[in-house]
Amino acid sequence: MNIWALPRIRSNAFAIWHRNVLVWRRLLGPAMVLNFGEPTLYLLGLGFGLGAFIGEMGDMPYMSFLASGIIASSAMTTASFEGMYSVFTRMVPQRTYEAIMATPTDIDDIMAGEMLWCATKSLISGVAILIVAAFLGVVQGWQVIWVIPTVFLIGLCFAGPAIVMSSFARNYDFFNYYFVLIITPMFIVSGVFYPVDTLPDTMQSLVQLLPLPHAVALTRPLVTRQELVQPLLHISVLSAYAIISYYIAVVLVRKKLLV
Repeated sequence: MNIWALPRIRSNAFAIWHRNVLVWRRLLGPAMVLNFGEPTLYLLGLGFGLGAFIGEMGDMPYMSFLASGIIASSAMTTASFEGMYSVFTRMVPQRTYEAIMATPTDIDDIMAGEMLWCATKSLISGVAILIVAAFLGVVQGWQVIWVIPTVFLIGLCFAGPAIVMSSFARNYDFFNYYFVLIITPMFIVSGVFYPVDTLPDTMQSLVQLLPLPHAVALTRPLVTRQELVQPLLHISVLSAYAIISYYIAVVLVRKKLLV
């Protein structure tokens, strides 16, 4: 098999997605507690606590600024965890993929299904935060409904790089490098807690090469009813990360499991 061949997107991917849904359904209770509990602590602790000292940021209450950023960053974190820890578990210790490949399903289908599942997990997390934000009076206007496809796209964007990390990993400790060197710095400098334009000019240019600032730039106006600026650019960047990383993930997993 040519490991560099372009992946085929087939309906079998939904079978992988459905399989993951059935497994996750057993953990529905703890998952919902985590999805609603953690963002509530963030928003109450930082939104009200730190917000009392900051007041407004970016022409909006700090609670609104923070909540809209946390929606995007939560989608990133959720997709990254799922794409690394869960995918690695199914790929290596459990050897689930080897069993699946005994059926008419191939690696292209498995990776596409995993990408969809990571994005779905991100969507669940993002909607949970959105509900909490709505109860706190942060959400404004009907356009907030567009947050749903936006969060799904963010999940796809970060699922691919996470799966790429899984293809390199020999154990779970390997993922610490990705979180410490990439996810955490990106979380800090991408506009979640403060505007990107407060950074030095060189840093601002470098940050725009990362996906999270574009995710925040799409999510924040939709939540706070502000004008979207360059939405096609942000969508294109997130889509490019998703498509390119999916291809790389397929190639690397083919190499890992077939060569």
